[in-house]
Amino acid sequence: MGKSLSDSQIAFVQDKVDYLNQIAPVIARAMFGGYGLYAEGIMFALIATDRLYFKVDDQNRDDFLSVGGEPFVYDRKGKPAQMSYYSLPDDIFNDLAQLVIWVESARAAASRSRTKSTKKRKLNQIPIS
Repeated sequence: MGKSLSDSQIAFVQDKVDYLNQIAPVIARAMFGGYGLYAEGIMFALIATDRLYFKVDDQNRDDFLSVGGEPFVYDRKGKPAQMSYYSLPDDIFNDLAQLVIWVESARAAASRSRTKSTKKRKLNQIPIS
């Protein structure tokens, strides 16, 4: 059974969701000890260990790196594994006008990723005669 979240962790998630709801309708779904954040059914961010990370890909990763964003890294069978989610500095997150741009960038990356995986699934379903 998964470990329960503390009151402070739940408050952290709720605080981030409430803040992001000023930009777009966001919902949080529990997953793997953290939360996935969704807008219009697409996961564009995640919360793990009281930290918020936004979706990146080849088109926006350098933008996140240029402001000091750090990748989400977790332990996978005793080795570090990096996912395509990066943090943002607090000063950007706390500036709603700037945050809108970063959220849209993450949503676009998530949408591109979703399109790629849908195409890949469709290719895997093509019958070969």
